[in-house]
Amino acid sequence: MKKIKVLIVDDSLLFREWLRKGLSGHAGIEVIATAVDAFDARDKILEFEPDVMTCDVEMPKMNGLEFLRRLIPQYPLPTILISTVSYTVFDALNSGAVDFVAKPTNMTADYMNGFFEDLVQRIHVAAKINIENLRRNQSVMKPVDSRAGLSSSFRIIAIGASTGGTEAITSILKMLPATVPGIVIVQHIPSGFSKMFADRLNQLCRVSVKEAKTGDYVEPGTVLIAPGDQHMRVHRVGNSYKVECYPGDRVTGHCPSVDVLFDSVAKEAGDKAIGIILTGMGYDGSKGLLMMRRKGGRTIGQDAKSSVVYGMPKAAFEVGAVERQAPLSHIPELINKWLLQ
Repeated sequence: MKKIKVLIVDDSLLFREWLRKGLSGHAGIEVIATAVDAFDARDKILEFEPDVMTCDVEMPKMNGLEFLRRLIPQYPLPTILISTVSYTVFDALNSGAVDFVAKPTNMTADYMNGFFEDLVQRIHVAAKINIENLRRNQSVMKPVDSRAGLSSSFRIIAIGASTGGTEAITSILKMLPATVPGIVIVQHIPSGFSKMFADRLNQLCRVSVKEAKTGDYVEPGTVLIAPGDQHMRVHRVGNSYKVECYPGDRVTGHCPSVDVLFDSVAKEAGDKAIGIILTGMGYDGSKGLLMMRRKGGRTIGQDAKSSVVYGMPKAAFEVGAVERQAPLSHIPELINKWLLQ
């Protein structure tokens, strides 16, 4: 089997070597070179032609964000960011990075094993990504009618996503008016980044966005993002809905889990809910979305062509959970149609 050629870019010699040794121990991966900064990385890309690059955001001479903005249009190389908790990571994803992991905060054996297991999985996924899909996802969308949701029978919209999901979610939410039903979201994201993601969306969108906490109500024009290390589920309280966030074991490989959220929405909201599953690796969300559809909810799955990773939407489609499959650019239009019916 052909090995995935990886280039490591980081200004710290200690961290570069730690990454190189950690990744070299995994079958199917070959670290072909390391680079100390963006200029060194550019030369190594031309010389070694890597399949995937890992890159620090904060580097001397030229930071990772500016490097990506200059690099991706010329060399569409799948890039995974290894970043401390920073808003910059979302700008980098918008500039063409395909994924990110949180930079390790401790070096215990258990933590390191988990870190490398996660990074290796993301590298394998990144090696299969078509960067052109990221560019297509930036196509023009139509804003949802400001009347949408005012008299709709739908009370809640649930969204699940993983790899490529931060940009997909941003694209959809920017098109929605403050009149839409309350929205609950599980995005597979490291702890600490979920609040930053919510804060960034709150600045970009007409809807109000925040990281969820137990007791928050799902209200029109509001979006609740599950914390990066907690499951989130919905409970019906009279004619309203509120969320519960709690730590727990991984479900379908994740915490937070899309399946946990979708399953609760199916049970509590039934035919008053819309479920949307977006780009991401794995199959989290497929069972929950199927439950939503069986309970009378309407369901949407992102199509293969517009997905950065057609894993989660594919799994949901194959089990019959997806009522309508659509390109990312058409999803706001479909939401609009259903809300105005």
